[in-house]
Amino acid sequence: MHIEIITTPNGMLKESGFGSRMACNSVLTAIQRMGYSIKLNVCETKDNLDEIVKRKPDLVVLAVKYIPVKNNDDIWLSDYFFQHGINCTGSTREVLKFDSNKVLAKTHLANKGINTSNYFIASPGQYKKENELPITFPLFLKPIDAANGNGIDDLSFVKNFTDYENKIVSLYDSFNQPILVEEYLDGREFTVAIIKTFDDKLIVSAVEVIPPISTNGLRILGAQAKKDDSEKLIKIDDNEIRSRVATLAIDAFNALGVRDFGRIDIKTKKNGECFFMEANLVPGMTFGSSYFPKACEIVHKFSYDKVVELLLAGGLTRASATIPPNMRPDSEDKFVAVVKSI
Repeated sequence: MHIEIITTPNGMLKESGFGSRMACNSVLTAIQRMGYSIKLNVCETKDNLDEIVKRKPDLVVLAVKYIPVKNNDDIWLSDYFFQHGINCTGSTREVLKFDSNKVLAKTHLANKGINTSNYFIASPGQYKKENELPITFPLFLKPIDAANGNGIDDLSFVKNFTDYENKIVSLYDSFNQPILVEEYLDGREFTVAIIKTFDDKLIVSAVEVIPPISTNGLRILGAQAKKDDSEKLIKIDDNEIRSRVATLAIDAFNALGVRDFGRIDIKTKKNGECFFMEANLVPGMTFGSSYFPKACEIVHKFSYDKVVELLLAGGLTRASATIPPNMRPDSEDKFVAVVKSI
């Protein structure tokens, strides 16, 4: 079986993905150790993708959601490979839009009765004074679609209208789009890695995220903290909290229609009430630091290679269904046995 990984230069993206070329190489090495033929492609144009289609890989691993094309529409990879009859990992474009747009995900889940924090969307000058704001202070401001904490810092937490206006203008100037304004949640922060196995069972790894204390005495998980890798991921010892967090994450995962894998971020109020924050459906896979593999290691003691193996479970099963039994690799039997042992 031949597998190809698809990524694009990271400088062209503002959204989530496996991470740098180094992260993609780590995934490649793990797949090699599974015994498969594997190739990494750094794609910038449709021509690059057309070359991959000509090779007719059995499975493509999407390390990014799309390829941005200058002066043209983005090429969404799940759509592109589906149209060419090639199986790929991860969710469909229809579902990946919930990763790209935090507001869309929150609205979709709220309509299904799943707890999300109160929010509104704002542009500079839209609200003239404090009593016009749909939610009372304190508030938390961030971009609608940026990943990796981009746009989030100490000034994202605002307690008065002047600070609110200043942060709205700053974010709008940087991201050129309306800003997501949320009710500030004063509790704890969690992330949940979820993998759907070949037999539709869920492997759930819920951990607590503890950001460093900011200059204002708050724990804010912003771009600098993620860049410095200064936050900590720890096991959730409280059974009730762990159950609450995992249940909300599973509900969100299923309600969004996620395929194969995804990471759900959750925050709480001080009273422990849980709220969906966002979905990351092409999670980071940097060895030693990305939340997805680290959560799986903390909860299930999975090695990095094991996490990659499980991420491919759904895609390999779909790919095997199109390959005659006498042509399926021996490594497939080994893979199925590993998944069933969980």
